[in-house]
Amino acid sequence: MTPSRDIARLIEIMAALRTPGTGCPWDLKQDFATIAPYTIEEACEVADAIARDDLDDLKDELGDLLLQVVFHARMAQEQGAFAFGDVVQAITEKLIRRHPHVFGDTADLTPDQVKGLWDRIKAEEKAERRRRRGKDDEAGALAGVPAALPALSRALKLQQKASKVGFDWNDPRAVLAKIREEADEIEAALDAKDRDAATGEIGDLMFALVNLARHLDVDPDAALRATNVKFERRFAAIEAALLRVGKTPSEATLAEMDALWDQAKATETKATEPAGRGADAQDTGIAPAKRART
Repeated sequence: MTPSRDIARLIEIMAALRTPGTGCPWDLKQDFATIAPYTIEEACEVADAIARDDLDDLKDELGDLLLQVVFHARMAQEQGAFAFGDVVQAITEKLIRRHPHVFGDTADLTPDQVKGLWDRIKAEEKAERRRRRGKDDEAGALAGVPAALPALSRALKLQQKASKVGFDWNDPRAVLAKIREEADEIEAALDAKDRDAATGEIGDLMFALVNLARHLDVDPDAALRATNVKFERRFAAIEAALLRVGKTPSEATLAEMDALWDQAKATETKATEPAGRGADAQDTGIAPAKRART
């Protein structure tokens, strides 16, 4: 079988992989539940390629994500539920239905108005689905947030839904005060040597941090990804500096590595600061072993 730019070839390949007797044993063994984690992983790798501005990698990762769609559609077709064509029809119908300002009556709408229109049509669709399923009662304000979403994304969506019905902070500084409160509760749990309580309070702290990001219109997942990249870059600088003196991180002391971390941070700060500003405000006075390395 030869490659092709035609989606039909990809569907044929997936069918061949799932054909009992002649297909791939691994592919044949899979079901929706076992493939779902790969689907999430591939979506994350698409986001990573975008964050790195790597369009060649993005092309490959979008292909991997498309494979996930074809895989799920093939398994559904084997069960007589739906096929890939039904997936395409469903999304094209939805796009047309949710863009009446494009495919229906012409209207000049702002981006915010388009978002409001989309949300209203989406809510109507969900209400109709509930009626079809015999669940005509009022759904909860937090309904419809998938449990399988990554935790940061799910926390953000839950907070957004709660905010729509008025359950929200009025001021980002109030959220900041909540963050300090949660940090104090973690410290109390540590003092009590209560691991379970500390675990719960850490979750509360992370939820509050997502809340602060939302109030500042910051994507918490993107912010954490950027910090991960920063940590990797600075730790690589530590490794490079140690290598120049014939050491590895495991052979260095924490104090040595912390000093090299500060050097890497100072170098980055100096490179990004406007002319005229010094990089001499980085020493917080916190002991090196306790300072957060970001």
